[in-house]
Amino acid sequence: MSPFQAVKTWKTSTDPDFEAKKNRILELYAIADGTTAPGPDDPTVVICVDEFGPLNLMPRKGKAWRPIRHPARLRATYRRTQGVRHMLAALDLATGKLTYRIRACKRWPQFLDFLKVLRARWPGERLYLVMDNYGPHKRPEVRTWCQLNDVELVFLPTNASWLNWIECEFTALRYFALSGTDHRSHTEQNTAIAGYVRWRNARARPKQHFAINSPIREPDYMINLA
Repeated sequence: MSPFQAVKTWKTSTDPDFEAKKNRILELYAIADGTTAPGPDDPTVVICVDEFGPLNLMPRKGKAWRPIRHPARLRATYRRTQGVRHMLAALDLATGKLTYRIRACKRWPQFLDFLKVLRARWPGERLYLVMDNYGPHKRPEVRTWCQLNDVELVFLPTNASWLNWIECEFTALRYFALSGTDHRSHTEQNTAIAGYVRWRNARARPKQHFAINSPIREPDYMINLA
């Protein structure tokens, strides 16, 4: 056996309200997928929101079908001359479809504009948005607008991004749209992302059964991690 062994670690949430926040999010997921019958005051629209990026223009390693002894070649060096972009994305649990916008930055005005896109997509319904604790999400301007427009922000416990269902969608996006590419412009890269999202949304299914057998559903989960 090799004397060198890789050790995987993870960051445990130190949020004092971890259990309450985690249970609230799991409750929303259960209502959204029909596991729990909704009551008169329960949500009908639950959306997971997050940012993906930065989207650099750079050669990205990946796998591809190629003739034998004719591998795809990527540049060894590159220059970042066109800046970066950021994706603001939302996952509708009822349909499994993604909504997104790509912007040059991801400050609170861009985030608020994205919330307005979501608000217009579900008129007349209260929106429940699951998201992390990124600063722009908690700006007073954002909170005030949400209170006035029937949007509830549901924040994850700190250091618990794995509770956000949209995270796995970003893994698939990276694999299918970006791996093995070397886009030379943001227009080219954005087109590749758009093509993947259209393909994905055409085959989307409602999101169901989040972490059904996971230890996070045990009442003594945090105690066992100590």
